[in-house]
Amino acid sequence: MGLPQAVKIVEVGPRDGLQNEKDFVPTAVKIELINRLSAAGFRNIESASFVSPKWVPQMADGADVMAGIERRPGTLYSVLTPNLRGFEGALAARADEIVIFGAASEAFSQRNINCSIAESIARFEPVAQAAKQHGVRIRGSVSCALGCPYQGEVPVESVVDVVERFAALGCDEIDIADTIGVGTPNRTRAVFDAVAQVFPRERLSGHFHDTYGQALANIHAALLEGIEIFHASVAGLGGCPYAKGATGNVATEDVLYLMNGLGIETGIDLSQVVAIGDFISTAVGKPNVSRAGKALLAKARSEQTSCV
Repeated sequence: MGLPQAVKIVEVGPRDGLQNEKDFVPTAVKIELINRLSAAGFRNIESASFVSPKWVPQMADGADVMAGIERRPGTLYSVLTPNLRGFEGALAARADEIVIFGAASEAFSQRNINCSIAESIARFEPVAQAAKQHGVRIRGSVSCALGCPYQGEVPVESVVDVVERFAALGCDEIDIADTIGVGTPNRTRAVFDAVAQVFPRERLSGHFHDTYGQALANIHAALLEGIEIFHASVAGLGGCPYAKGATGNVATEDVLYLMNGLGIETGIDLSQVVAIGDFISTAVGKPNVSRAGKALLAKARSEQTSCV
């Protein structure tokens, strides 16, 4: 199978990237981040989370963020919704897509939400029904698809089972997420090959964390399996809470640099994203962990100083 001609990059920085920040990121900064990402050409931005502020205080301003952004025609603004109350908030905020989630690891599900995988996904049935009634897109995210911090290896059959459950709920798109970043290319190909037997390949997406430095290699492996949707976080925002000190989401700038090098169209302006990575890293006081981003920033700055 050859490489796709074009891919969709889902930018998850505003939600997945910022949610674990201890210091509250001002609402105005979140709005500016999303607006800049919209202007750079992203067709899908994970923008907010409608969860209890008690559990995720960083996302308490989701309604204000969604009310304040400038919506670009053709761009989907997604929000995480754990329950019906969250869905009602998402609906009021005019979200284009809701995100629901379940683990492929039984141990992870029990340790984090005290119920089985089957029970956790069954809880989303009323949410999915409500979304369908209101014409809102549904995305299902399968966490720990390539490994679990508690049980280690996750059987491919377990990932397939969760994908089938999400498909039965009516998900429009399903993410295969390497939550702790332990996946390797061969395993990535095996998992995508298996799940593509039960869900349309063109509606599957890859969500890779870079804990072991394998994210770009895994993305290339997924491309070879015909996957055309990938998640990334500008400046590599977002740590991995299950692997202390590890980086989290693969950096958007690095993914774009890879795609540009492969001649794969993204519709996104890399130079704008590099500037956005610099902006948000400064705003939250965190180092920019994008290798391509830092290299391109350094190059741009050296050219400015040498051309005076």
